[in-house]
Amino acid sequence: MTCTTQERRILDKAIAGERLSYDDGLALMSCHDLTALGAAADAVTRRLHPEPIRTYNIDRNINYTNICTAVCDFCAFYRKPKSPEGYVLERQDLLKKVEETVALGGDQILMQGGLHPDYKLEWYEELLGDIKRAFPQVNIHGFSPPELHAFTKINKLPIKTVLERLKAAGLGSIPGGGAEILVDRVRKEITRGKVLTDDWLNVMRVWHELGGRSSVTMMFGHVETLAERVEHLERVRQAQDETGGYTAFICWTFQPDHTDLKHISPAGSFEYLKTQAVSRLYLDNISSIQSSWVTQGLKIGQLALLFGANDMGSLMIEENVVAEAGTVHYLTLDQMRGAISELGFTPRQRNVHYQLMDPAVEQRAVEANRQLKVGPLLQLAT
Repeated sequence: MTCTTQERRILDKAIAGERLSYDDGLALMSCHDLTALGAAADAVTRRLHPEPIRTYNIDRNINYTNICTAVCDFCAFYRKPKSPEGYVLERQDLLKKVEETVALGGDQILMQGGLHPDYKLEWYEELLGDIKRAFPQVNIHGFSPPELHAFTKINKLPIKTVLERLKAAGLGSIPGGGAEILVDRVRKEITRGKVLTDDWLNVMRVWHELGGRSSVTMMFGHVETLAERVEHLERVRQAQDETGGYTAFICWTFQPDHTDLKHISPAGSFEYLKTQAVSRLYLDNISSIQSSWVTQGLKIGQLALLFGANDMGSLMIEENVVAEAGTVHYLTLDQMRGAISELGFTPRQRNVHYQLMDPAVEQRAVEANRQLKVGPLLQLAT
């Protein structure tokens, strides 16, 4: 379906660098001309990133615990505190995972867990300290806003104090997990015992005021309306206007299998590419957009680089949360780099701040991945 005259005007406005209004965003989110949306998002991406490269990073998602006091209808990963399937990683096992990541050329770990009811802030400070002492070069991209907000409740401390202490202990940046849709109607319908919108955003606001950086996400395709997707983008854009602390935006489709929302038909690649394209057009103050090959697979993840993404995301040496919902996609580093090259771009490894790695370091990572052969479960072959 070809876009209307109004939709074409809005797309031209975005391509020219003008800020879209909420109504503009809603009109585009309702648009069915995927080709036009993708072309406009790609034009904006090329304006923001004219260099002939597209980036990726190497990290590992370490879920230190699956025990969680929140009840999220969309989550197949969490276990209740007394569940026999609950776990907390032993410290030596966690450090082994970091060691394996470094061996594959990773400079970062993504460390998140459930909302554990028992551990005080000192436990997390010791965890960070142990990692940084063993691997001082590794950035710890850790503890999503729901976890951090829960820390304030358990420890009866203000969020600024919690963040200052964790930063001093070695926390490097904060992932944007647990955002889902930043609209309280949606959050109250799909989760209980978890941070609401204003407090989620406030965790990030305070972190940014302390000089920290973070990513921001959106999980869509469940109970939200198109208008609520745009409201999410609006809240993110307003927050970025205020602090400038978000490095990247990542969106992905809800994976319903094995969850309490399994009756919901999953959003497909059309909806994913459309929503990412609109996000690129709307979020004019966030430099980078990540593809979500983890939920979409290689080909759609690659195509996302023509629908607003300038970054392929992480090699993701390990991933557990999406996998628990039955969606399992794996890539080797050569496949990821090849997907970028096939589109005519030069693949380059970057760090959490989207700074390019030294070419020699990058090449060593390529060789290490070929030599160590990442196995079918994204674990090091033994």
